[in-house]
Amino acid sequence: MPQKLLIATNNAGKIREYLELFPSIPFALTTPHSENLEGEVDETGTTFTENALLKALYFSSVSGLLTLADDSGLEVDALDGRPGIYSARYGGPNLGDEDRVDLLLSEMRGVPWDQRTGRFQCVIAIAWPTGYQETIEECCEGYITYEPRGPNGFGYDPIFYSPETGKTFAEVESSLKHKLSHRGKAARRAAERLFAINEISEPL
Repeated sequence: MPQKLLIATNNAGKIREYLELFPSIPFALTTPHSENLEGEVDETGTTFTENALLKALYFSSVSGLLTLADDSGLEVDALDGRPGIYSARYGGPNLGDEDRVDLLLSEMRGVPWDQRTGRFQCVIAIAWPTGYQETIEECCEGYITYEPRGPNGFGYDPIFYSPETGKTFAEVESSLKHKLSHRGKAARRAAERLFAINEISEPL
């Protein structure tokens, strides 16, 4: 029976992506819901790294499992880096993905294309029940479109234009998105680390 790796999120979009990103790692992926773990982590950090570690360390401590968490978001240059670490709750807790996209686009009204630059940031934190921790950081650069395009992905994917593809992340197949995206790049590095961890007989 392979060792469990707890993916510290109940976000259906993130869980789906990690199942696709980690098809062959030597761990059995599980989630807080599957482990009957309740409670949410207050993301009180001021950076993606701090928030990723808060989630990874909390869920590792309450589950006793090797735990992976990420914190990610969209930084828009014309908005002075917003929504940044508040991407998932931009505009308040009652807004859904489409509402947050609409809010961001309304704030971008009148901004010309060459000034609509931005990036997705992702920090993955891996935490052991012993308290040992590691982090991996990646990003991808792009532009914010004038309107949502594409049926795929989640979050801000429909308005994030990737110059490499000439499409938004919501317009491309998931396999191509994973090659280019912030989470895909970070997950590949995390997978390399997880293979190495699996070869260590003693826990860190």
